[in-house]
Amino acid sequence: MTSIHAFWLAGRQTTGETTLDVTSPWDGRLVGKAAVPTDAQVEEAVAAAYAVRDEFAATPAHVRAAALSHVSNRLVERTEEIAQLISAENGKPIKWARGEVGRAVSVFRFAAEEARRFNGGEAQRLDTDAGGQGRLALTRRFPKGVVLGIAPFNFPLNLCAHKIAPAIAVGAPIILKPAPATPLSGLIIGELLAETELPAGSWSVLPVANDKMPALVQDERMPVISFTGSDKVGYAIMDSVPRKHCTLELGGNGAAVVLDDFSSEEDLDWAASRIATFSNYQGGQSCISVQRVIADATVYDRLVPRIVKAVEAQVTGDPSDPATEVGPLVNEDAAKRVESWVDEAVNAGAKLLAGGKRDGAAYAPTVLADVPADVTIACEEVFGPVLTLKKVDGEAEAYAAVNESKYGLQAGVFTHDLQTAFRAHRDLEVGGVVIGDAPSYRADQMPYGGVKQSGVGREGVAFAMADYTYERVMVMTGLAL
Repeated sequence: MTSIHAFWLAGRQTTGETTLDVTSPWDGRLVGKAAVPTDAQVEEAVAAAYAVRDEFAATPAHVRAAALSHVSNRLVERTEEIAQLISAENGKPIKWARGEVGRAVSVFRFAAEEARRFNGGEAQRLDTDAGGQGRLALTRRFPKGVVLGIAPFNFPLNLCAHKIAPAIAVGAPIILKPAPATPLSGLIIGELLAETELPAGSWSVLPVANDKMPALVQDERMPVISFTGSDKVGYAIMDSVPRKHCTLELGGNGAAVVLDDFSSEEDLDWAASRIATFSNYQGGQSCISVQRVIADATVYDRLVPRIVKAVEAQVTGDPSDPATEVGPLVNEDAAKRVESWVDEAVNAGAKLLAGGKRDGAAYAPTVLADVPADVTIACEEVFGPVLTLKKVDGEAEAYAAVNESKYGLQAGVFTHDLQTAFRAHRDLEVGGVVIGDAPSYRADQMPYGGVKQSGVGREGVAFAMADYTYERVMVMTGLAL
């Protein structure tokens, strides 16, 4: 009999009246059943978080840091167990699932470190004008209030960590809503937080159905929303609550630019390998996966066969096999959508150089060339193992091609030239530029987010902490400065 995974309501474990089946995208087996909270239980969690907000904000830094360190250490101890769970519920190959656990370990460790040094305050002399003589301003940051964290399915542990850890670090209560397709990994974080001494009510992990989300979003007791997901849903949230603070990480249409100076045999082999790997890892279900390759005409013809060969060499199959690099998509509907977009492009004249086949929820790593600019796959985020190839003449045309997208999350630029790198940093309309590699690199301590329809605000522990807080100034008078 499959056990029921309880949820976490104001720091305690409990169940509701119904459950949610969590199944493997790979073979359809039942991975587990997640208890679903009732409306009354959701209300209890929100009320508890709101009630404890002042107490939690005043919690000593060492208490919050110790709790975060504890979670980090326990994740290390349970790495293999949690990685197997991620792989089972998400379909992510075990090699990538282990990497995700390692990243979550870092997120909680970074948050523990930041909690200890956060809010030391900044002093500013005000006697720069005569009216400010003897006055000193001390500026500190304070939580805006309860955070509603809404996490996606593609990184079911680490993106939950990116919601919870910064909130705890600043003393902001949080209600976490994990994705209904992959709630079990988020519930693991609840298990570890329950072992700490954080105030009751300061956190809850509630696998609420998506149709219950609008009521949570509208609740005035949660003035901060941190959402990761589609641009359609993200901007609908922001439009519905214009007076709330929203951090939105909404995906992209990641471009890898290969310029003319990146032209040696070793250079092109490296670029092809990185492009092939990071257009397909996580089944392409990463906001910064490579979807577009934009290559200078001087290297294009030598690069393309290398990319095709490297893509065809990707090992697909059972995500529990350590050799597997590309597993299934989150469900069969997602794979059918990718299939329809590829078919549309091919029917419109695109050349299929590799892949293009679906088997249930799995879609073969795919390469397309000569893709018409008006087809869906050229304009939208595919969120699947598909990349397109485009030939350009020169750096300026390459950057213009990157900027044609309505998205602007990250871009990779393969170049050795320092001036070229700085021009890319200046000219590309994205939140991050990776030089000498694919756009798919993310360090969990760096600012992460995009421009245009890729969202607003930044994740990355210290930057999310700033997002969850506001500046409050205190002016002291009559001081001998």
